[in-house]
Order: sequence, then structure tokens, then C-alpha cells
Amino acid sequence: MNPAATGFVPTGNAAIVARQIVISGRVQGVGYRPFVYRIAHELGISGLVRNGGGKVFILAEGEAGALEKLQAALIDRAPPLARPVIQSLDYAELSGLRSFAIEPSELSTTTDIHIPPDYFTCDECLQEMSSDHERRYRYPFINCTQCGPRYTLIESMPYDRPNTSMRDFQLCDACRSEYENPLDRRFHAQPLACPDCGPTLEFVSAELQTTDTEAAIQATIAAIRRGAIIAIKGVGGYHLVCDACNDAAVRDLRQRKQRPHKPLAVLFPFAGKDGLAVIRKYVAPTSAEAHRIVDPSRPIVLVRKRSDCSLSDELAPGLDELGVFLSYSPLHHILLQDFNGPVVATSGNLSGEPVITDNSEATIRLADIADVFLHHNRPIIRPADDAVVRVIGGSGQLIRPGRGSAPAEFLLPRAVEVPTIALGGHMKNTIALAWDRRVVVSPHVGDLDSPRSMQVFEQLIADMQDLYGVSAERIIHDLHPGYASTRWAQQQLLPCIAVQHHRAHASALYGEHAATGSWLVFAWDGSGYGDDETLWGGEGFIGQPGDWQRTASFRPFQLVGGDKAGREPWRSAAALAWEVGENWMPPVDGAALAATAWRKSINTFKSSAAGRLFDAAAVFVMERQIASFEGQGPMELESIAAGA
Repeated sequence: MNPAATGFVPTGNAAIVARQIVISGRVQGVGYRPFVYRIAHELGISGLVRNGGGKVFILAEGEAGALEKLQAALIDRAPPLARPVIQSLDYAELSGLRSFAIEPSELSTTTDIHIPPDYFTCDECLQEMSSDHERRYRYPFINCTQCGPRYTLIESMPYDRPNTSMRDFQLCDACRSEYENPLDRRFHAQPLACPDCGPTLEFVSAELQTTDTEAAIQATIAAIRRGAIIAIKGVGGYHLVCDACNDAAVRDLRQRKQRPHKPLAVLFPFAGKDGLAVIRKYVAPTSAEAHRIVDPSRPIVLVRKRSDCSLSDELAPGLDELGVFLSYSPLHHILLQDFNGPVVATSGNLSGEPVITDNSEATIRLADIADVFLHHNRPIIRPADDAVVRVIGGSGQLIRPGRGSAPAEFLLPRAVEVPTIALGGHMKNTIALAWDRRVVVSPHVGDLDSPRSMQVFEQLIADMQDLYGVSAERIIHDLHPGYASTRWAQQQLLPCIAVQHHRAHASALYGEHAATGSWLVFAWDGSGYGDDETLWGGEGFIGQPGDWQRTASFRPFQLVGGDKAGREPWRSAAALAWEVGENWMPPVDGAALAATAWRKSINTFKSSAAGRLFDAAAVFVMERQIASFEGQGPMELESIAAGA
């Protein structure tokens, strides 16, 4: 037998072997091929590495011991943003390769594509940006294969520069040299840029308009210091920014955005050995919360305020927690280091809508909120608002998927029958695409009440299918007939399945635990349209996905006013009092009329929702008769209980 055919050739004291290795997982857009190239050179291995169908294929030839080290390094020494899995490792026929090479990407025809999310700025880029002898000194768009935007600038696959919003920025000679050097950390870094060839800033106010980078940065900092509100274009959209210690500025922002009480997130400079030196002056993160704050996804994390917190009391009135996050883009790092303090960084949008991404649209739609604008000219293909995380029982729970965490991928306990798109609810909408055993969840869209929200909703449905190369053959939507998502589903030429809101919760819990057999599940939350056309929300189910039997429920009570109950919690409190024969009258306009309507069952509906019970408790305990945002009363009640 020819020894080469077995992938084994003795040579001196060592044996030359050949292996075909297939790597799956998150290996696209994270510098994995250059990493493999460098490890192969280090170990004296010849062969090649290439992308294909969302996977990385490696042909490696070398001494058996070197290949064993390569196999271990592919996982143990992988780039920090990669999540590789060795899918297969097979013997291969020796081909006598003399060197190791990176082959061009293949156009994927499979459905194993993984879209990388947008990342933070890595330590190497931060150091480079801070060194005045480097050509990217204080450049607000510095990045490499280990950091920077991905999801928000990818227009189509494969992930190559011509398929991104960077295609119109032609690389200069210096950047081209880095891009083509396999040993450089910017080898095939698709968003690669420098001051000579990359995106630029533009500062616009009534007094000044400039595209000079340093002048734009200094003008922005001066505006923050004088209490102005600045619309700053970031990675996934615009933020509305002001000084987080300036009560007047925060009040102005709330008034202009018509957001009187809803908590505002605070962006902090990265400082100290662990990056949290400034954050710890104002809030007291647990070790689990600190871990999530510094995660490469850089989410907003809910953390308890310190008793001596000197931030504005207007940030989260009535609450003991604050949403905090660290600078994640180079622009943020420069601005906050120079400002030397925290800033409010709330979504640049109109209430409930997706974050704005376009310069012209921001100038028009945010004109009544922002005093000045800091734009840039790198197009954002699709919006991605900041993700929100809360640590519960030591584990981070994703409250809102977004920039850094989306598209979020999960493995289903079993394969779906056909590719399926799930449309989410009407409020706080997200979308999911499922095929085989994979499910991908979009970033937070918002409430589907406006044309802008529906535009982004439809864009993400199309984008997800295009990017992953999957065409949905079925639609799942909420049971509620009045939801915009339901109406959209019924207009499509695909089979539709209506799923009750709380049964979906039960199925999600079942799936998270890879469960088998029948489960007893309690689904207690806000309102959801039920099978009997009442509003459910305090339910007990027995069964499994596709066969949940409603076996228990909170006793339904009669509410007046339709959807008004969420923003007028006195309605829930009054209805419960009236149910038990109490002649209680809330001190608000319209209460007497509501009482008459309740007695005559006019414009009323039955509800078993646990959320409405907490609304009522907030009224009785704290006299929170009116809520400026959904869940305000229960959140304030929780804050009081946590401090008791």
C-alpha cells in the first residue's frame, strides 16, 4: 500500500501525517483564518485554510505531534471573539504541500452561515489609538479582526469588504499592505480604515459645521460641558447624549423626548486595570455584573446605585438600579476620556421606534430634541440598539437583544419541520428565524405602532433570510388578531400558525432546558390574547410544545378601558376593589365614569394577567395612579422591596 494514501509517511525519527479538519461555530469575521495561518507557521505545518458555508476547512500536513498541538490550539488559543467547535477531524491523503496558505472565501450555498455581531474595541486598538506616534492616533474608526462593527455594516454574504458599507472607502497603500499580510492582525479586517482612507466625523450646530476630526471631537465635548443635548451617530444608530451629572440637562432631555420617568442608560469611560474604575464610583456591581459589563458585547447592565451616587437623580427616579455600560466604540473612548466622566446615552429615536441610523433622517427627526449633531459617513445597513442584561441568580439574562449580542443564535432541542420565521409580539418586538436545529434572533425592533417600526420590521425579516441563505416556508405569529405582526403575516403567501402568547413562554422555557415528557409550567406576566378572547397572564399549563393544556389560571377580573390599563394602573386597582365589593374610588379624572362602565360591563374585558395585579399593588402601596411607561409601578415596587 502507498503510505501517502493513509495520510502517514515516516521521515527520519518523525512521521508526517495529514488531517482534514472542519471548524464550525462563530468563526466568520473574527480573524480565525489568519489565526490558523499563524499557528500553522509557528508549528511548522503546511497546508491550507479556507472559508466555506460558514465553516472553516483546514488541510494540515506535518509531524504528528505538531498536528496534535494544532488541534488543541484551534480551541484553546482561538481569538477571543471566536466560538469554534471542531465538527470533524479526518485522515487525509498527503499532497506534499510545502507551505501554508489562506485560500479565498467561497460563496456559501449552505445554511451554516454565522453572522458576527458588532464588537467592542480591543486592547491592542485602544493602545494604538492612544499612541501619538501611530498613524491611527485618536482615530475614531480604528478596528481590526478582533474588534469593531460587523452585523450593522454587512449588506450580503460572504463577509468581504465589497459586501459591506465599507465598499466605497478605497484602502490606501498602508492599509492595503496590512489587509493582505496574513501575519498582520488586520489581515482581511473588512472594516479596516485609517485617517487617510476611512470614514470621517462631521459636527453640526447652529454656530459651527466642521469635518475636521479633532475639531469635531472638541466641539462635542464643549457642548456636553455646557449642558447641551447631542445626537451622536455610533455603531448601530444614534445616541442622545448629555452630562449624566447635570440635572438640568437630563430634565431637558426628558422633556424633549417626552420620557418623564423611564430610566436612562449611562455610558462610562473605560478606566483602570479592569475598566471599571469610574463605574465603581457611582454603582456597586457584583462580580457577576462586573463580568457582564466588561464582556466584549458591552451590554447595558442593570446595577444597584451606591448610596453616595452623585449622578443626577433624574436618571432613574424611584429606582435603586441604573443601566450602565462601558465605552465600546473608538469614538466613545475618545469622547469620554476627554470629557472625563459619565454621560447619558439613550437611544436616538422617537419613543418606541427603532433607533435612527441615517444622517439626514436624524437631522430632521431629532431636530426638536438635539441641540447639536455628531455624524459620521460610514453607512449603517440596519439598526442595532444597545443590548440590555440583568443578572439574576448569578447568571446574566438578556432582557433586550441588541448591538453586541444580536443576531443571537440558539440550538433547538430538535429540528423544525420547515424553515420558519417567528414574528414576535406587538410591543418590544424581535424576530426569529429557525431552520434545522438553529434559531437566530434579531435585535430589538421596538413597538410596531409606527411606519418607521414596520419598515425596520420588514427589513429585518428580509435581511435575516438573505444573510443566512434561508427562505421561510412558514410564519408563526401571535394569536392577537389586532397586532401589526399578525396582520402582516396574514398578507403573506405562506402558511401561518397563530400561537398564544403564554404558551410561547412555556415552550421557550421547555426549550431552554432541553426537556422531555410533560411539564407543569407557570407563565405569569403581562397581558396576552387568550383562546377565549380574554386577556391571559397568570396561567398554568401542562404538556409540551404544541400541546400545552391550560389547567389553571388566576381568577379573571373585569377591567375597564381596553389597552389604557397598562398606562393607567388605577384601573386595575379599582377593578379589583370593585370585584370584592369595595366602593373604592381612585382620585383621578374619569374614575366615576369607569365605575359606571364597569357595573354595566361597557367597554370591559376579563383579565387574569399577573402584570395587572402588580400594577394594582403599586397603586395601593405607592399611589402610582398613572404610569408614564409600561411597568413603572411594579418596577418602583420592586425597588422598594429590594431596599427593605
